[in-house]
Amino acid sequence: MPGAVGLSHLSAYDWEATDGVRGGSPHLHLVCTEAYVVTGGRGAVQTLGPDGYRDIPLRPGTVAWFTPGTAHRMAHGGGLRVTVLMRNSGLPEAGDAVFTFPPEVLADPERYAAAAALPPGTGPRTEAAARRRRDLAVEGCLGLREALATGDAGPYRDFQRAAARLVRAEVPRWRELWRAGALATAERTGAQLDALETGEPAYLGDATAYRAAPTRLAGFGMCGHRDEYALPGTTLPYDGRGYGWEPTDSSSAGLARAGRDQERFFSSAVR
Repeated sequence: MPGAVGLSHLSAYDWEATDGVRGGSPHLHLVCTEAYVVTGGRGAVQTLGPDGYRDIPLRPGTVAWFTPGTAHRMAHGGGLRVTVLMRNSGLPEAGDAVFTFPPEVLADPERYAAAAALPPGTGPRTEAAARRRRDLAVEGCLGLREALATGDAGPYRDFQRAAARLVRAEVPRWRELWRAGALATAERTGAQLDALETGEPAYLGDATAYRAAPTRLAGFGMCGHRDEYALPGTTLPYDGRGYGWEPTDSSSAGLARAGRDQERFFSSAVR
C-alpha cells in the first residue's frame, strides 16, 4: 500500500457498556497515528489524553485522527462504518495497541495478556470474550476520564507509562518491522528522486496497477468488527491480542527477504 499505510474497515460494535455507550474497547497506540475516514452511518470517537477528554462526532465524510498516546473508543450511533488508516503498517498487529484496563491489570503482564486474548474464530465464544475485554477496558477508561475531568492528568500519564512498560520488550522486533516497511518505503522514494535527478528513471519501467479485496470479514477487532487484507505490508491478520503476523525469520536478513517477497507478491497480484 502507498507509504506503508495500514488499511482495514470497521463496523462499530453494537454492544452497550456500563456507561450506556455502544461501541468498542478503548486503547492507545505507542508509535502509530490512526485515522478514521467515515464512509457510512453516524457515531463518535471518544479520546483521552493529557489535555483531557474529547467527543468527536463522526458522519460520512468526516476524517478524524489521533496521535500516539491518545486513548480512543469508537462509539456507535447507528450504522457506523469507518475505513481505518494506520501509520507504520504492521506495528499495531505486532503489539502496538494497549487496552485501558484498570491499573492492577496493567501492572501484571500475564494478567494483562490473559484479559486481552481472544479465542480463535468469530463464534459466540469469541464474541463473549471480546465483550468481556471491552467491558474491562471501559472500566479502566472511565476512571481515567473522571480524573481528567477534575484536572488531574496524573492517572492518565501513569497509564501511558504502564503501557510503555508492557511493550518495551517488543521494541527490537518493531524496529525491524519498521525498517522493512515504513523506512524502506521512504528510502525507495529517495532512490527514485535520485534517479529523476540524474535523468535515469529506470524504475518507471516497472509501473503497473493492482487491486485487492478483504480476505477476512467481521473479525473481532478492538474498535469493532474488522475487515482485513492479507497483503504483506498492509494490514496484517490480527489475532485479538495485539500480537499477530510476524516473519518466520525475524533476523535482519529474514526481514529483508520478507520485503522482497512482498514485491513478488504484488507482482503476482490480480490486476
